[in-house]
Amino acid sequence: MEDFLEHYSHPIPGAIHDQKEGCKFTVWAPFIKEIEIHFLSPIQSFYSMTKDESGYFHLFLKNAKPGWRYKYLLNGECEYPDPASRLQSEGVHGPSEITAAEFPWEDQKWKGIPLEDYILYELHVGTFSEPGTFEGVIPYLKQLKKLGITALEIMPISQFPGGRNWGYDGVYPYAAQNTYGGVEGLKKLVNVCHKTGLAIILDLVYNHLGPEGNYLACFAPYFTDHYKTPWGTAINFDGAYSDEVRHYFIQNALYWIRECHLDGLRLDALHSIVDTTAKPFLEELAAAVHAEGEKLNRHIYLIAESSLNDPKLILPVSKGGYNLDAQWNDDFHHSIHTLLTGEQNGYYADFGRLQDLAKSFQKGYVYTGEYSQFRKRKHGRFNPFIPFKKFVVFSQNHDQVGNRFLGERLSQLVSFEKLKLTAALVLLSPFIPLLFMGEEYGETAPFQYFINHSDPELVQAVRNGRKAEFSGFTFTGEFPDPQNEEAFIKCKLNHTLINHQKHEVLFNFYQALIHFRKKYLQLGKFQKKEEKVYCMEKEKALFILQKYGKDRIALIFNFSISSTKVSLSFPKGVWIKKIDSSEKRWSSKNSSVQSKIQSSGAGKKVSLFLPPTSAAAFVKE
Repeated sequence: MEDFLEHYSHPIPGAIHDQKEGCKFTVWAPFIKEIEIHFLSPIQSFYSMTKDESGYFHLFLKNAKPGWRYKYLLNGECEYPDPASRLQSEGVHGPSEITAAEFPWEDQKWKGIPLEDYILYELHVGTFSEPGTFEGVIPYLKQLKKLGITALEIMPISQFPGGRNWGYDGVYPYAAQNTYGGVEGLKKLVNVCHKTGLAIILDLVYNHLGPEGNYLACFAPYFTDHYKTPWGTAINFDGAYSDEVRHYFIQNALYWIRECHLDGLRLDALHSIVDTTAKPFLEELAAAVHAEGEKLNRHIYLIAESSLNDPKLILPVSKGGYNLDAQWNDDFHHSIHTLLTGEQNGYYADFGRLQDLAKSFQKGYVYTGEYSQFRKRKHGRFNPFIPFKKFVVFSQNHDQVGNRFLGERLSQLVSFEKLKLTAALVLLSPFIPLLFMGEEYGETAPFQYFINHSDPELVQAVRNGRKAEFSGFTFTGEFPDPQNEEAFIKCKLNHTLINHQKHEVLFNFYQALIHFRKKYLQLGKFQKKEEKVYCMEKEKALFILQKYGKDRIALIFNFSISSTKVSLSFPKGVWIKKIDSSEKRWSSKNSSVQSKIQSSGAGKKVSLFLPPTSAAAFVKE
């Protein structure tokens, strides 16, 4: 990692304030002749900046204070906010604001948690609580801790237009959204998370920036026309001047970790980053982030999202990879979703067989080089060196819920019994589980796409784009207008549901599954060779045997909508039932699965009658 230490000597972009020294301003603009800082408050004033040979402009002001607002005046003509602004109090078109680096942190002893212990909880700050702020999340942290969650994953918070957005239209990568509480609010949330014993990671978008308020191109060649993304102009990671572009984004990642104390970063849609260099940006980013983790003596992780099923992302550099720590696994989701809903539209056309899910349990990816009907080509690649803890799995997330026509959650699509089966599949899998906010109690509110742009033409373009996205799917109902505030309000969680009937039961079932996972499974630590998966396509059931150390676990998942008789080969010994989704305490009829199994082994099978759409877990004495 020594060759990446050079990044620490490069200028850090933005306004860096020191309580004792003052404030240093740095902006990269290689083709601009002169830049002045125009302070709009506390008084109107102009200061000229000095340009160095690398194209960076600098200025140090001893008297500049947090709260001062400013823009950069380029060549005496046009004014724009700071490309590395830490706060946009007046929105994407307003001035940037100096922020204080100092904060009364209380997490000095926090070192993070190992990746294999992550139980992730993805949330959208604006819809998770009634205030829709960082501080609005804090009152619910103890409940999430009680549930068994170990890490929050926050959807993107980089400053976006207006006050309603998923966050993937951010245009100031360093600025925490002003309507959420800015960087001060974020630090308060992180501080309480760590005091509560929760890790917290942030979703970042490095494949594009949003369209409204995006002024980076006015300063420097941050973008390229050589490649396209579905959402906007691609970032220049491999063209001329790309060294400084990379530096900007690597320093951005380090900013969130170093100054905001975040425990990791989720990197959005890496399949849309095109980089032809011999040492790709992602490899460089991973090395810099891991070096920072070592420097801080903290567990810091990078989690990728990619649709390519390419193990290169999560393989070590020694095996030709980029050394990211984990990757979202859509194949696992698609396998579950199609089995439970019967949907076969769009990308779901490639799934629907129980053997797909069985393969995912064994290898992570389902498509490892096979022909994809949806893509009309071969897809994916298998690598035997990827451990289970390298995959993040889920039955719901912002994409899979929010990119439905009406944004329906599974609670609106499948039965209560199927919800429990789904929970068991995710939480008893050998991977890192992720829950989407509210799923633990069966939230009924949708999660629809919403925006708050000010440009009418842009709003209409988004509307048209969203409609085009659903061309491969069959949905009924009136198309929800993403610009309408009602689409946003509908998505607010109703946390009081957790105290009502089956919602409370479902929460308690999730809690029991997580407790079982932590006590027995040691998931993420055992090797693939320690797992055996038996797919009974005819009976529509999966039988999985796992072991780690002295623990021996048997998992049974029944996807049939009727009672099913199965004959299973349990290893010799006494097996005690610990989880059964069909028991009365989980609002089901009395289960037909016996509480204890005596197996003589030697290939002799034990007969079980599995209740419809159910899950059970046994532990060997």
